[in-house]
Order: sequence, then C-alpha cells, then structure tokens
Amino acid sequence: MSTFSQFNFGGKKALVRVDFNVPLDEHFKITDDTRMRAAIPTIKKVLKDGGSVILMSHFGRPKEGPVKKYSLIHLVAHLQELLGDEPEVFFASDCIGEPAANAAALLQSGDVLLLENLRFHKEEEKGDLGFAEKLSKLGDVYVNDAFGTAHRAHASTAVIADFFEPDKKMFGLLMESEVASAEKVLLKSEKPFTAIIGGAKVSDKILIIENLLEKATDIIIGGGMAYTFWKAQGKDIGNSLCEDDRLALALELLEKAKTMGVNIHLPVDSTIADKFAADAKTSNCNSGAIPSGWMGLDIGEQARIDFTSVILSSKTILWNGPMGVFEMDQFQVGTRTIAEAVAEATQKGAFSLVGGGDSVAAVNQFGFNDKVSYVSTGGGAMLEFFEGKELPGIAAIKK
Repeated sequence: MSTFSQFNFGGKKALVRVDFNVPLDEHFKITDDTRMRAAIPTIKKVLKDGGSVILMSHFGRPKEGPVKKYSLIHLVAHLQELLGDEPEVFFASDCIGEPAANAAALLQSGDVLLLENLRFHKEEEKGDLGFAEKLSKLGDVYVNDAFGTAHRAHASTAVIADFFEPDKKMFGLLMESEVASAEKVLLKSEKPFTAIIGGAKVSDKILIIENLLEKATDIIIGGGMAYTFWKAQGKDIGNSLCEDDRLALALELLEKAKTMGVNIHLPVDSTIADKFAADAKTSNCNSGAIPSGWMGLDIGEQARIDFTSVILSSKTILWNGPMGVFEMDQFQVGTRTIAEAVAEATQKGAFSLVGGGDSVAAVNQFGFNDKVSYVSTGGGAMLEFFEGKELPGIAAIKK
C-alpha cells in the first residue's frame, strides 16, 4: 500500500470511497455535515496535486433501488459550498453503467464527480465481485476514506481493492488518522489506560469490555448498563434498565477483571427519577438501593467525583457511550462531567479517543470536540476495532 500523503495524484483519477451518510431534514437539508467536512482534506490534496476526484458513498438504507429520498444529489450544493467555487462538482445519475463511465471519462484535472448512491444496487452490500470491478474501472487509484464503513465487507469498501495494484490503493487522510488513533489506544497505550464504557446495554458492549480487560488498567462503566452489574450483585435497582439474561455474564466479567488486576468502576450513586421524562421528579441515591418505582437515569454526585479522579490520573483514555440520558437536561450532568474530565486530562498530556455516536454527539454538544485528542467518525467500525476484530476495509488495503 502507498501512503496517501506521499502519493502524487497529478493526472490521475482518484476513486475515493467516502462516508457521506449524513442526516437530512424533511426538506432534504443537511442537519449535520461532520462526515462531509471530514473528507475535504483528502479531496483537496488530490486536486492540489493536479488529479481529479470521483466520490462514491452509500446513503441511508434504500430497500428497492433508486428513491428520491436517498439520492446523493441532495448533497451536491453543500459539497460545492465546502470546496469553494473551484472545483466544480459534477453529479452522475448512477454509480455504474453509462452515466458513471461517461461522467468519469469527461473529468479534467481539478474536477470532482459525485456518483449516485451505491446502495441503489443490491450488489454493493452483497460484496459482489462484478459490481466492484465496474466501480474500479472508473478510476486509476483507489482511496478508502470511509472509516465509518470499514467494518463492512461491501463491494466499495473492501472487494474493490483487489482490482488495484498495491501501490494504487491507500487510506485517505481521515482513514489514516482514524486507524493511527485507534491503534495508538489499542496497541501502544501508555498506562494507566482508562476505558469509559457507557450506553444502555451490556450485550452491546460485552466484546469490547472483554477485549479491553487485556489492555486497560481501569474500566469505568456508566449509563443504563451499570444497573445490570449492580443487580447481578444482588442490589436493588428499582425500575432501572436491566438485562436479566446477562446477570451471570456481568458477574463473570467482574470476576475476570479481579483476577486480571483490572479495576472496574461502577457508579456508587445515581440521579434517579420517578419516570422516564424530562419533567420527572429526581433525587440522588445509592445505586444499589434504588426504591421501587424509581429508575437511575444518570450517574450521581459521588460517582462523578470518583470517575473524574480516575480519568485525571490516566495517560490513555478511550470513551465510548454516555453516562446517562444526556438528551434530557436534568440527566446530562454525568456525561458533561466526564467530557470535562477527559478534556482536562488531555490538557495534562493524556491521549484521549472518543468514539461511538452518542459520546461524539455529547462531546460536540458540550463543545469539547477540540479539547480531546481525537473524535472518531466511525461508531460501529470503532466498536468492532476495539472488540479486536479485523475490519475488512482496513485489511483490504493492507494486504
């Protein structure tokens, strides 16, 4: 594989897989363009070298072929805005066949072409070889800059790489920094290494916790999943979220951590509510003594102090998942406190990686995105990476 920064794209057509799966409102206006902005440096480098860019992406989950709602044409005007007046952004009404081939053939140095949604063809998600080959014929060089889809063995994210020589396939700048940051945490972490794992379900995070037991010195567990761990130890959690079929597993993880010398930190107290609503009555109480009819919706005062002190003494920090229902104002204090602690630890020299939709949303919402070392764009991909799985989109470039 070549490295993107050293490659000269002069006179070359770069076929770039991006992740432009951005949210739109009912008027087809983009509500969050983070993923598009993340790809701009890669596009600009190719253009600066004197190359042209052919962008391909999936968008939404269209079930039966082309639908207006999922057309990438809605993104053209905004992409043009992000890139400035030069270059002109062209659009192909299909990603293969004549519309794509003709548009690609007409590209001049400095032009950008956006192909129609890859998922309008079922072959994309099936990882179809013939479909991947058709896509590959559009460009001279393949660049994968879509970390968010690196865990999928789809035609455009993995299979297509086989049609390019090793020196003609590479990661884009975003993918390079995603992989480097993730590897720094997983393979080269400085100790103490604290993983902060939150969210609703233990079942979603089992594999990541198991894999991190081999790497981390401390694991902080917050969010709804913490109550499964408390109930497993025979505590009263009231009406808090709990996966009863995972109680034995939660005990097993606690036991395993103990034998491996990893500290698992559960929230000793919680902000509890009498209903799951923004206007609920709230109180603070011991997480293992929540009264019937009440539920834990955020970590409590003492837990915030405890977790902050663990985070501030860390050299490496991974954060995946919120501490409570941070979408509601009165249950966001825990998640905000964690964001503040991670930012402070980073200022003191720790390396911090934030990933997973909700933690990224929280960091952005509270304005801490530029105060941590790295904010990952790939939720599912990052999770699978930290579960220790090989990601097809990474393997396809590296092999």
